Amino acid sequence: MAKPKKVKLKLKTHKGAAKRFKITGSGKVMRHHSFARHILTSKASKRKRRLGKAVELDPTNFAQVIRMLPYGL
Repeated sequence: MAKPKKVKLKLKTHKGAAKRFKITGSGKVMRHHSFARHILTSKASKRKRRLGKAVELDPTNFAQVIRMLPYGL
């Protein structure tokens, strides 16, 4: 009887994280700002412009997010 092959299991991507974070070509993780969806009339134009842009993820959360995105979406 033949031995069964050892198969390395595939890791699943955390789909919630995949929708919220993007990994750049250089390996940085980008995220979007919160507080930019509604009640915008009381916020300054400068603030609303800033909230619309993506920023680099803080280093404290980097390892946690990379673990959720094993294939670097």
